[in-house]
Amino acid sequence: MLGFNKIMLEARYENRVLNLTLNAPKGNVLDKEMMIELTQAIRQQGQNASIKALVFQGAGEHFSFGASVPEHQKEQVGEMLTTFHKFMRTLIETSKPMFALVRGQCLGGGLELAAFCNWIFAAEEATFGQPEIKLAVFPPLASLILPHRIGQSAADDLILTGRSISAEEAKRLGLVYSISADPDKELNEFLEKHILPKSTVALQFAVKSARYEMYQAFLKNIDAVEKMYVQDLMATADANEGIRAFMEKRQPEWKNK
Repeated sequence: MLGFNKIMLEARYENRVLNLTLNAPKGNVLDKEMMIELTQAIRQQGQNASIKALVFQGAGEHFSFGASVPEHQKEQVGEMLTTFHKFMRTLIETSKPMFALVRGQCLGGGLELAAFCNWIFAAEEATFGQPEIKLAVFPPLASLILPHRIGQSAADDLILTGRSISAEEAKRLGLVYSISADPDKELNEFLEKHILPKSTVALQFAVKSARYEMYQAFLKNIDAVEKMYVQDLMATADANEGIRAFMEKRQPEWKNK
C-alpha cells in the first residue's frame, strides 16, 4: 500500500491493476490537494507499463460528494478547476482502461470522475447527481462528457435539474455498467475475464481510439467552458450567493440576474 494524505494507492502488480481510493471520508471531497495527489499518483504509478487498469473508489460509505464547495469561491475556483482538468488530461495521456467502484453518493466532481471512467460498477444503494445548479453554478467537465456518455437529453436533465438518480436509472441511461450487492466481486471478475488477458499496449490504443471523439472534444473545448465559468458566471451575483448560502447553511436569495 502506497500512502498519500488523501488517497490510498494499492498497486496489485501481480494482477497489474492500480487501485486509487479517495481517502477523506465521510464525503471524500475532491479538494485541490486530493486532485494534485491523484495527478501525481497517475504519473508515478499509472503510467507504469505493467499496469493494465485503474480502479477508483471511495473510502467508507460514499464514493464522493464532489469538489470542495469553499474552493468554488470566486477567488479560488479558477485554480481549482484548472487543477481538476489537469488531472483529467493526465488520465487521457495515460490511456488505461478505467473503472469506478461506486457506493453511496457519487455527486458533482465525483460523478465527473466516475463518468470519465470506461465502466462504473455500482452498489445497489448508489446514487448519482450533478447538483451544481442548486448553487447557481454548473459542472464544466460533465457539460462536455455526459452528452457523449448518456446522450444530450439525459445530460441536460442531470445538469439542469441537479436531481440525483438511482443506480437503476443510471444503468438504464448507460452510465452504470453493473449493479450488485457485491460490486467488488463483479468488478474483479470482469477484470479477470475481459481485461487482464489482453495485451497492455493494445488496450491503451483501444482506449485512445474508442474515446477519440470524446477526448478531442474535451481537449478542444474545456478551456472555453472553464473561462465561461470563471470569468462570466462568477461575475454574477447569484453564483457567488449560491456558494455563500451553501457554506452558511441557509437558503439562497437569488437576484436572478
